[in-house]
Amino acid sequence: MPELPEVEALALDLRGRLRDRAIVKVHVAAFSALKTFDPPLTALEGALVDDVTRHGKFLDIDASGLHVVLHLARAGWVRWRDEVPTIPPKPSNKSPLAVRIVLDDQSGLDITEAGTRKSLAMYLVRDPADVPGIASLGPDPLTDDFTIDVLRQILEREGRKQIKGVLRHQGTIAGIGNAYSDELLHAARMSPFKPANSLDDEELQTLYAAIRTVIGDAVERSRGLAASELKGEKKSHLAVHGRTGQPCPVCGDTVREVSFADSSLQYCPTCQTGGKPLADRRMSRLLK
Repeated sequence: MPELPEVEALALDLRGRLRDRAIVKVHVAAFSALKTFDPPLTALEGALVDDVTRHGKFLDIDASGLHVVLHLARAGWVRWRDEVPTIPPKPSNKSPLAVRIVLDDQSGLDITEAGTRKSLAMYLVRDPADVPGIASLGPDPLTDDFTIDVLRQILEREGRKQIKGVLRHQGTIAGIGNAYSDELLHAARMSPFKPANSLDDEELQTLYAAIRTVIGDAVERSRGLAASELKGEKKSHLAVHGRTGQPCPVCGDTVREVSFADSSLQYCPTCQTGGKPLADRRMSRLLK
């Protein structure tokens, strides 16, 4: 799933490719992806792209005052095409293509989604705040107003909720997902199950520094990369996420996993939980 660093890099890459180009046509191949009807997609025809920005994990293409807002969900991606086919795509449940944006020089974007679970969303709005997911976003962790006091207030407000869930909830902090919450908790040497309001002053400082460093470094590494390079860059720098059974790069202990209904988390017992494996209730039920 693209998270803040990848979406930031996508915005930068697409800004250079799309700015001052006119949108000729938008083809929707997966009707479930389009979440709005007013204004209609035809309103984009002839619109000039002014900017491409990010709101949390949402990508925002600003075109003559209209905003094409994309949420790539778990398996979505944006692919640049130097030349798009002249024949419009046919709607199909089997094709990964969800939306195609055609520009005035016949280049364009293919917005795709792998797999059968269709969660990718596209909105055409006059104001990004009209998108419910943007309107409810928490603070961005890389802005100047995300201070340690803001983080303290968030954690106190969330009470005994597990710190992992608090960090990846978009209404609490914008842009951090499953992968980077694993990574920054590993950097902070903190259990993902630790209650949010249980951090002392030193732990709070450590977590704040980990958020700024892990997310900030990932943004800097991704800056300037083309969309096609971002997934590989992200995977090559993960310490624990997606590395179940492999050695921790810090201490050499085996990275472990806790599974949930539709996701999982990875952690290092030595670095994060005092050497004790966390209970994996899903696996426990399977073994009974």
